[in-house]
Amino acid sequence: MRTKVQKWGNSLGVRIPRGLAEEVGLGAGTEVSLTAKDGELVLRPAVPIRLRLADLLAGVTPENIHASIDSGDGVGAEAF
Repeated sequence: MRTKVQKWGNSLGVRIPRGLAEEVGLGAGTEVSLTAKDGELVLRPAVPIRLRLADLLAGVTPENIHASIDSGDGVGAEAF
């Protein structure tokens, strides 16, 4: 299947035919990732980033952890 690259504002755009888009699961508003590999442009549906608490906590070090903050006395039914 062939198509043309067209000017779109200050960028370039390519129209993706409906059948091809449906085949790979693309629709209006689908986030994609673009990469260049061996002289070819590769477009893929973006994989959502799923963060796990354990992964986030693994990045906490003594150098980047902040001290505790006193926010004052409770004013309602807070339980500590």
